[in-house]
Amino acid sequence: MSVVAPTVPADAPRWPALIPILIIGIPVMLKVAGIAIPNAAIIFALLLGLMLTGMPISISLGLTVLTYLFAMTTVPIESVALKLFTGIEKFEIMAIPFFILAGNFLTHGGVARRMINFASAMVGHWFGGLGLAGVVACALFAAVSGSSPATVVAIGSIILPAMVRQGFPNRFGAGVITTSGALGILIPPSIVMVMYAVATTTSVGALFIAGIVPGIVLAFLLGFTTWWRARKFDYPRQPKATGAERWRSFRESVWGLLLIIVVIGGIYTGIFTPTEAAAMSAVYAFFVAVYVYKDMPLSKVPKVLLDSANMSAMLLYIITNAVMFSYLMTSENIPQAMAVWMLDKGFGMIAFLLVVNVVLLLAGNVMEPSSIVLIFAPILFPVAMKLGIDPVHFGIMMVVNMEVGMCHPPVGLNLYVASGIAKMGITELTIAVWPWLMTMLAFLVLVTYWPALSIWLPKTLGMM
Repeated sequence: MSVVAPTVPADAPRWPALIPILIIGIPVMLKVAGIAIPNAAIIFALLLGLMLTGMPISISLGLTVLTYLFAMTTVPIESVALKLFTGIEKFEIMAIPFFILAGNFLTHGGVARRMINFASAMVGHWFGGLGLAGVVACALFAAVSGSSPATVVAIGSIILPAMVRQGFPNRFGAGVITTSGALGILIPPSIVMVMYAVATTTSVGALFIAGIVPGIVLAFLLGFTTWWRARKFDYPRQPKATGAERWRSFRESVWGLLLIIVVIGGIYTGIFTPTEAAAMSAVYAFFVAVYVYKDMPLSKVPKVLLDSANMSAMLLYIITNAVMFSYLMTSENIPQAMAVWMLDKGFGMIAFLLVVNVVLLLAGNVMEPSSIVLIFAPILFPVAMKLGIDPVHFGIMMVVNMEVGMCHPPVGLNLYVASGIAKMGITELTIAVWPWLMTMLAFLVLVTYWPALSIWLPKTLGMM
C-alpha cells in the first residue's frame, strides 16, 4: 500500500516549526548567560523539543542524554558506554523477546479463532452475544500473548467481520475490540509489566499475579458495558449453544488455554522464573501452532522469527536509551529533589496518586506505553516509596493508565490497529470507543484508591 505525503499549501503558517527550537533554545541560552536554570528544566526541554520535531521517542531520549552529558556535565564518556551495556544486562529483559515470539506464533497459529468459538459458545446467547464473545476472547488471548496490539489484531480481524455480518454496527464492534484488546497488558503475562519491573527492580512474578484480579474485574466491566449497550439498542443474540457444542469448542481451544497454566502456574509454583516462563511459552506456542493445530506451516516460521526479532530490537533500543535517561535523572538527583519538594508541599498519598494519573494520562497523548513506563517510572517511583505506596500496587496503576492511553488519540496504538481492521477513520473510532473508555477511567479510579484489588492475591499466595 503506497503512502502519499499530504500536500502543504504554499501559504500555510510556518511558525509551528519554531516551537521545538524555542523550547530547546531558551533554557540553554539562559544557562549559557549565567542565569540559574534547574538542570531538570533543561533536560525535559531538550526531550520535549526533540519529540515535537517528530523524532522517534528512543532517538529523542538518546540525543537528550548525549547532548546534556557532552555539553553540560563532566561525566566521563567511558561510564556512559559502560552504563549502556550494564543497564540492559538484566535477566528479566530476556522475557520480552520470548513473549513477543509466543504472541506471534499464537496470532498466526489459529489459537485466536478457537478461543473466539469457545467464548461465543459460552456467552453468545446473551444480549450483544458476539460483542461479549469478543471481550471474553480478548481476555483469554491476553492471558497468552502479553501484547495489546497483538490481541486487537488476532481477535478483531476474525470477530469484527462476523459482527458486521450479523447486523452489529461497525462502531459497536470496533469500540468493543479496541478497548478489550487493552487487556493484553494488564492480564499476565504482560510486556509492559516486565518493563516496569526492569525500571524499578520490582518482582515480575508478583506483578503478574497482581494483574489477575484487576484484569478479571476490568474484563467484567467492559463486558457489562457491552451487554448494557446491546440490550439498550436491541443488538443481535445467538442461539444458546448446547452442552455438546460448548464441550467441543472447549476441547478445540484447550491447547491454547493451557498456556495460561504453563506461564502463571509455573511462576507461582516456582518451577521456573518469569523469564524462563516466557521461553517455555514461546516453545509451547510454536509446538501448538505447528504440530497440534497445524495452522502454521514450517515455511512460515522464519517470517515469524524475523518479525519477532524486529519488534524485540525496537523495544530493546527504547529500553537502552531509557536506561541512560534514567541514569541521567538519578545522577542529577531529580527524582530525589522531586520527592523532597512534594513532601515539603504537603502532598499526601491521595494527592500524589491523582497527580500521577493526570501526568500519565497526558503522557499517553504523545507517547506509547513502553516509553512512558521507562521514562516516568524511575522518576515517580522514589516519591511513591517515600509516601509508603506499595510498589506492586503502583505498577498495576501505571499499567491501567497505559491501557487508557492505548485507546485514545493521537498515538493510541489500539486505535490505529483497530481502524485498519474496521476500515474506520481515527475520529470516528474515537467517538465509537467513548462508552468503554469511560468505563476504563472509572476502573482507573478504583485501582488507584483501592490497593487491595491489586495486592490481595499476591499477598495471599505469599509472593510479597
